[in-house]
Amino acid sequence: MRDRFKMVFLRNLAGVLAIVWMCIIFAFSAQSKEESGEVSESFTYHMVSTTRTFFHLDMSDARVKEIADAIEGFVRKAAHMTEYGILSVLLFIWLGQWEMTLLRRGGTAFGAAAVYAATDEIHQLFVAGRSGRFTDVCIDSAGAILGIVLFVLIVKMVTAIRSLRDKREQRRQRKMQAEPKQQTEED
Repeated sequence: MRDRFKMVFLRNLAGVLAIVWMCIIFAFSAQSKEESGEVSESFTYHMVSTTRTFFHLDMSDARVKEIADAIEGFVRKAAHMTEYGILSVLLFIWLGQWEMTLLRRGGTAFGAAAVYAATDEIHQLFVAGRSGRFTDVCIDSAGAILGIVLFVLIVKMVTAIRSLRDKREQRRQRKMQAEPKQQTEED
């Protein structure tokens, strides 16, 4: 009973976190083009600069900026994919409280994230300097499906590892129980 309560609580928590995450996505989308550009430029520059420091690379600040500028578009799209990957996983976990197949649950979570991506792009049509793009909906949706697939694979892998560990432990316990019997028979 306690485990069931814990599972229901965690799934509902994922639903609340999904709503919070949607608000965060909305807030980022409400930024003007200039504000959004400053955030991504700063992040990308910091990422390249940290890489330079971590690997002790001999690179000028101008070269760091050049690399940051070159990869900024990729970083922005990867961030969008990550945002929607997280959203779809939260929705997938929340949907686990209703009985449905894994495929249906994944499809529902993906569909909800894709619809939210579309509404987010519509929202951006009303933000200064921003535009809603179908390609961005596709990128966000790709992140959503990728998030679900990776999450399911990780869960299955962890479950398989636990199962193997449990079987190994059961064999060890049976072996330990059999050893005292063999010693008494020898005595």
